[in-house]
Amino acid sequence: MGLRVFALLCVVLSCVPRFLAEEVKVKVEGVTSIAETDDNFVCATLDWWPSTKCEAAHCPWVNAGILRLDLKNEILSNAIKAFNPLRIRVGGSLQDLVVYKVGKVTKCPHFKKREDGLFGYSHGCLPMNRWDELNNFFNETGALVTFSVNALRGRKKSKDDELLWTGDWAPQNARDLMAYTVSKGYKIDSYELGNEICGSGVEARVEAKQYGKDIIVLKELVKELYPNETTQPKVLGPGGFYDEKWFNEFLQTAGPGVVDGLTHHIYNLGAGDDPTLINKLQDPYFLDHIAQTYKDISTTIKTFGPGTGAWVSEGGGAYHSGGDLSSNTFVNGFCALLWHRLMGKRVLRTTHDSSPYLRVYSHCSKTKPGITLLIINMSNSTAFDVSVVNDLNLNPDQEHKSAEDSNKTQQKAREEYHLTPKDGNIQSNVVLLNGIPLVLTQSKDIPAMNPKLVDAEKPINVAPDSIVFATLRGFNAPACA
Repeated sequence: MGLRVFALLCVVLSCVPRFLAEEVKVKVEGVTSIAETDDNFVCATLDWWPSTKCEAAHCPWVNAGILRLDLKNEILSNAIKAFNPLRIRVGGSLQDLVVYKVGKVTKCPHFKKREDGLFGYSHGCLPMNRWDELNNFFNETGALVTFSVNALRGRKKSKDDELLWTGDWAPQNARDLMAYTVSKGYKIDSYELGNEICGSGVEARVEAKQYGKDIIVLKELVKELYPNETTQPKVLGPGGFYDEKWFNEFLQTAGPGVVDGLTHHIYNLGAGDDPTLINKLQDPYFLDHIAQTYKDISTTIKTFGPGTGAWVSEGGGAYHSGGDLSSNTFVNGFCALLWHRLMGKRVLRTTHDSSPYLRVYSHCSKTKPGITLLIINMSNSTAFDVSVVNDLNLNPDQEHKSAEDSNKTQQKAREEYHLTPKDGNIQSNVVLLNGIPLVLTQSKDIPAMNPKLVDAEKPINVAPDSIVFATLRGFNAPACA
């Protein structure tokens, strides 16, 4: 499913109508971390869709797919550079129809609409001059590249199952592309095999055992072409929706040391043209449903793939290219750039007993010392005054003293970034940071995203329909030492 990345530039709020605030105590366990994320947690996908890809009257892919994207666009380039680095995945719905014009492949077809084709399209082609342009662009912007290869090449459609593709993967075309990439000195961080062909599939599927055998072939190609283990690209798969039985069988077949990242896709909001999409985005109970998937994937990895990382290689929220006035607006954003700059790798357990419309997450800060909280208020009528307590798992008397001691150590001014939508409209694509619209500079650069400094002894005021990042430099978290 195509994922179109809509860039939301974000900023913090200083002048908002004052609401009666509910007091909330947030407990952060600073003694130990409960998980770790990758240094490059934020990822964007460049998809293969041609300009003719439309959903009803909505045509978001005009000159936006990999083959037509304007790589000289300064806004795009500066947005990627701002992450320093941003992980970019080259892949998506049509990738299993793409041939690479290299080696013995001489014909280079264009994507055309075709009723009996995957996703309604015929085969397309990546010519090497375009691959050169893309890699020059990635090099100039400092992007980390994940390339997802065509996993259906060499297979045939089953006569008994219209979605099932059978036979071994034919790796030669992918090998030729990889060899060309190595010869040019282009840097690839990871290779992924296929797109949404696991489980019951979307437009095509491959059995788990067969896919497991094929990813071993990909791993051997990577080891052959990149013999230096310190610079060897990772191998990822299967890049689709989680199916417990299929994922378990796939990892068992692949065996240890083959799959570096178990990639799956999340489109828990359903179709982008769903008229109730805006309501789903504001319903914490609906959003909580996906938590079980993450737990199940963790169990699969612990049981069948120790050492394998859990990756979300597409997380567009709503499929069918997202939803206009939802996916590209404040209501579906959390400001990925601020996350990337502020939130470190180590995740801290964070709890509160207040409204489910208040979401709070905390990590060790990316730049020491201290911790950074991400606070999302999905309520459109209730503000929250959030006090942060260092939960050291002590008895009640000690906990009270701990809270006092924690407050004393937080004398450094707190750094706050308040993000709100223009005019309070959550379907606005203009975001305010501390009350100032985030707009590009005259040179088309990302604007400065500076915090406001707040007395650390005061609670964090979180307005309705707002997002707050808060860095507590004086918070004593041994896990972050």
